[in-house]
Amino acid sequence: MDFNFDEITDRRNTHSIKWDANPSADLLPLWIADMDFKSAPAILEALQKRLYHGIFGYTETPPLFYNAVTNWWKKRYNFKVEKEWLVPVPGVIMALSAAIESLSKKGDKIILQSPVYNHFYMSILNSGREILENKLLYDNGNYAIDFEDLAQKASQPDVKLMIISNPHNPVGKVWSRDELQKIGDICLQNNLIVISDEIHADLVFGEYVHIPFASLGEIYSTNSVTLGSPSKSFNLAGLQVGYFFSQNNTLKTAVDSSLKLMGMELLNLFAIEALIAAYEESEQWLDALKVYIYQNYLLLKEFIETHLPTVKVIPLESTYLVWLDCSAITKSSDELAKQLLDEQQLWINSGTMYGSGGEGFIRINIATSAKVLQSGLERLKKGLS
Repeated sequence: MDFNFDEITDRRNTHSIKWDANPSADLLPLWIADMDFKSAPAILEALQKRLYHGIFGYTETPPLFYNAVTNWWKKRYNFKVEKEWLVPVPGVIMALSAAIESLSKKGDKIILQSPVYNHFYMSILNSGREILENKLLYDNGNYAIDFEDLAQKASQPDVKLMIISNPHNPVGKVWSRDELQKIGDICLQNNLIVISDEIHADLVFGEYVHIPFASLGEIYSTNSVTLGSPSKSFNLAGLQVGYFFSQNNTLKTAVDSSLKLMGMELLNLFAIEALIAAYEESEQWLDALKVYIYQNYLLLKEFIETHLPTVKVIPLESTYLVWLDCSAITKSSDELAKQLLDEQQLWINSGTMYGSGGEGFIRINIATSAKVLQSGLERLKKGLS
């Protein structure tokens, strides 16, 4: 089946945060992490069927939801997630916040690997915990984990949790089994619980393979909570659907209790239908999407190498978010992002959103039509020239 990812759908005046948060008529937004593609046909059909039923009362999460999740993880990652480990949630960030609240206390420190997803910082600070950065090592376009620094920081008595982005947003890195196991061993040795955000797991390219942290073995699985969702891979962020799982029933119950305390027990009825249709009927669409996104990455890479040779493109192993090293041309990511927005009407993300390790970088979302991306790259060229 052919899918037309070149189709341009006008998202203005749809209450889109990406397109409507800035009222400029000439705005080209390549920032927030949602896609400009319509979701998979099977998902649209499932939502239409549910809509035409016409009654939208309280809805329980059916066995089909749990089956869809467990089947997906087994098929895509050869990892068996037991149904009793699973808890549906209306969004990964809610699950993250509940995990922080239930598995640590105010004043505790939580380790992050900067530069990393900005909402990790927000969830930690909003809960009264402290951030401890284990900065990723950066060398000429490549990222690695500073395990010596991680071991030193994990040994501090007031550190209770480590949150990992697996695969990593924003640097697009797919962590290897060996890297994840080293993280797991350090955390086990120091009694740190691992929270593994695996929301970008479905968007891994080429020879790279996503390794679920919990698949490393029972000692790692029982010391962790995994966050998952089809929202990135199937463009369902606005439906707010996700789940978490843990083999450790004590951890699972603690996080679930925090969610229930906040009234987060029921999923949106459309979210349920969308997840089932995504995982059960839309794999072919996802595989085609990944091909298109990677072609967009190659388009961007060639353009920048040709027209902006002082900018380094960090290799994209996963996600649709490309990380650009602009340190040769600017000392301030914030100033660069503001300049691009003010002068070129190009909205990208400043690297400093993602912690101190992001200074000198910008993040650009390539999950749009090639034509729109090309226009964005032309604006980037003008802005950086």
